[in-house]
Amino acid sequence: MAPRILLVRHGQTEWSLLGRHTGRTDIPLIEEGKRGATLLGDRLGRSPWSGLPNVEVRTSPLSRAAETCELAGFGERATEWDALMEWDYGQYEGMTPAQIKEVAGPDWLIWRNGVPAGETLAEVGARADEVIDWAKSADRDVLVFAHGHILRVLVARWLSLEPSFAAHVKLDPASLSVLGWAYGEPALNHWNDVSHLES
Repeated sequence: MAPRILLVRHGQTEWSLLGRHTGRTDIPLIEEGKRGATLLGDRLGRSPWSGLPNVEVRTSPLSRAAETCELAGFGERATEWDALMEWDYGQYEGMTPAQIKEVAGPDWLIWRNGVPAGETLAEVGARADEVIDWAKSADRDVLVFAHGHILRVLVARWLSLEPSFAAHVKLDPASLSVLGWAYGEPALNHWNDVSHLES
């Protein structure tokens, strides 16, 4: 069996609701985020997922991801892994894009211009490559709970594209995505599915 990566972005937080860049600040889930995580767990417990009995589970250690993992029912099976932490936004931590553009200029884009005193996009891409190498290391699917930007970079690297391709894929809180295969090549099988939140 060719391994797949199932991706879950953490549930909604106060900062994600406001569009603030939330890197290493440990912001908890709000009630909406807890509800989303629970609904996602309910979905993964039903067919065709049936609780994913054979997957290996890892989560970012930041509480918004770890709590999403726990509420979805995978906490006891999960290993925390720093490679899944969100981009370190350095001096732009906690700022909205509009606030950053007041400082950096109106043409600022994180995928092009990066952040001062934080991680480079190449460094985030290297962490994504580490996750992919781990996922491909055995004949089993993996399930990861992490954050918007690192997961968007992960799909870019899965497809052998530059990390900056992540600018072109949107990822909502408490979403489910699947990176798999098509005719032997890495493929995007399922992306940003939030249908469980619409029930």
